[in-house]
Amino acid sequence: MLPNDFTQIGIPEPDSSPRGLVSIILATYNESENISDIINAILASLPDPLEIIVVDDNSPDQTWKIATDLNDRHVKVIRRVKTRGLASAINRGIIESQGEFIGWMDADMCHPPALLPSMLVTLNGCDVVIGSRYVTGGKDDRDPSRVLTSRLINRMASLVLGHGILDYDSGFILMHRNVLDVVSLTPAGYGAYFIEFIYACCRKGLKVIEIPYTFTERTKGVSKSNTNLFQFGIAGLGYISRILKTRFSHLD
Repeated sequence: MLPNDFTQIGIPEPDSSPRGLVSIILATYNESENISDIINAILASLPDPLEIIVVDDNSPDQTWKIATDLNDRHVKVIRRVKTRGLASAINRGIIESQGEFIGWMDADMCHPPALLPSMLVTLNGCDVVIGSRYVTGGKDDRDPSRVLTSRLINRMASLVLGHGILDYDSGFILMHRNVLDVVSLTPAGYGAYFIEFIYACCRKGLKVIEIPYTFTERTKGVSKSNTNLFQFGIAGLGYISRILKTRFSHLD
């Protein structure tokens, strides 16, 4: 029996009924090969009202310029010259957003924009929706060593933090704006910020639902995550440390 604040479901059918503005945040660094594709895919998946907020950390490959040159009314580009970091970029996007619904995803096309309509429909029955690799129907289709490390980290997070969440570091999310009245995002770190955020949502009694998707390797550009197994393992130890710290930290 799953706890009351957690549910796993299949992918629901898209809904064409009227709804409020959706804000999708893309935190980018050197994604010139993907930025146009991801923006166009989001635009094709979610009709108006929609805004896409690109927060770019002054990419040397001028990702920010490519996004700006699209000259699309749905796209807002923020070029950060002095500030760096994934979590802080997402937090800046949240501050700049206007949507009734807010979400973020990777800009490298590994998170499928086609799942966004189903995530939006799922929000009719919950506070937060996570695109999940590890619920029934989901899949992590990367190199086996990366899959193993990720599964071990998420297994530990599930055991230590509880609440039935299976993909604690997904990074693919959509939620009601009022969630941010209850839980704030810590604007520091890379992937572990997401673990802390989801755990805080569960601890505050918000209803979190995971729906499945297939996570793939990027086909264009260079990954910003660790490029070899040793570095990936070291990063995994950092995740474990953050999981334990999160579990025993105080939530206001």
